[in-house]
Amino acid sequence: MIRSLAVVLLLFLSLFSTAAAESPAAPELLKGLADREDLKPLKTVLVARDGETIAEQGYRGHSPGESTNIKSASKSIISALVGIAIDKGLLDGPEQKIAPLLKDDLPSPADPRINDITIGNLLSMQAGLGRLSGPNYGRWVSSSNWVRFALAQPFADEPGGRMLYSTASTHLLSAILTKVGGKSTLALARDWLEPLQGFRIGAWERDPQGIYLGGNQMAMSARSLLAFGELYRKGGRTSDGQQIVPADWIDLSWQPHTNSFFSGDAYGYGWFTRQIGGETVHFAWGYGGQMLYIVPALKLTVVMTSEESGPSARNGYRDALHGVLAEIVSSVKTN
Repeated sequence: MIRSLAVVLLLFLSLFSTAAAESPAAPELLKGLADREDLKPLKTVLVARDGETIAEQGYRGHSPGESTNIKSASKSIISALVGIAIDKGLLDGPEQKIAPLLKDDLPSPADPRINDITIGNLLSMQAGLGRLSGPNYGRWVSSSNWVRFALAQPFADEPGGRMLYSTASTHLLSAILTKVGGKSTLALARDWLEPLQGFRIGAWERDPQGIYLGGNQMAMSARSLLAFGELYRKGGRTSDGQQIVPADWIDLSWQPHTNSFFSGDAYGYGWFTRQIGGETVHFAWGYGGQMLYIVPALKLTVVMTSEESGPSARNGYRDALHGVLAEIVSSVKTN
C-alpha cells in the first residue's frame, strides 16, 4: 500500500516537473503589462498552449471569468454557426444565394445585383451593399427593421468585389440562421456550441424583430472565448473527441478571400490573418481591442479583452496588442 502511494507520488512529481519545464515565461510577462502606458484599456490576457492554460491575468480589477462585450469578435462565432448549419444540411454552402432566403425583406424594386449575393459574400464582407458599420451604424440600428434596411442599401461595389466591412452582413447571416434553423440564433448557438466545455454566451442584443444581432453586442467571458478559440485550434473537436465545427469549414474560414482596406490583413470567413512574431496568426477582432488569436504552428491560443469605450485601430492600441502577442510568441519559442 505504502509502496503504491510512493509510486503515485513520484509519478505526480515527475509530471509536474515536466510541465513546469515546458511552460514559458508568460506569467511574468503578463504581470508586467499593467505598467505600460500604451495598454491602459487592457482588462484581461489569457494564454493557452496545447490545450493547457499556462497564464492568465486580470488588470485594474478585472478577471478572466467576468462577462465582457466581445463586440465584432462575435463575427467568428456567427461564421462557426454557418459552417455547422451547412454541415447539418440546413444551408447548401457558401455559394448559396441569399435572396430566396430573405425574400420577404427584399426591397421593391430591388437592384438585380441583390440576386447575386451569396452566403460566402456575407461572410467575407464582399456583399457589395453599402457599409453599415462605423459612421453608418447608428442610423442602421435606429431603423425599425434592420434586415430590410441592410438589404435596401445602395450597392457600393459588385457582389464578390472589394471588402466592405459591415456588421449588417453578419446580421443578415443571423436572420438566415434563424429562418433555416427554426429557432433563434442564440438557441442554435446553445444547441450546437455549448456542448463545448467552458463555452457560454450571456447577454446578446436583438433587433426589433427579435433576431439576435449577428456580429456585435455579445457578452462572453475571456475564458469562454478561449474555449471557442481552442475548439478552432483543434480542428473543430472538443477534448473528448466530439466534432462540433467541421474541420474543412475551419480551413475555408482561415483561407484568405479578400483583404482589409484599412489594415491590409487577409480576411476569410469571419477571421483575419496576418504574420505576428514570425508566425501565421488567425484572429477575431472586436471594437476596443477584444482579441482572439490562434497560432496553429505553436499550438497557441491567446485572448485579450479591453475596455470598449474607444477604438483600437486608429489610436494604435490594436497594434500594441499585436505587439504583446509577438512577445508571448517569442516567450513560447524560447522556453
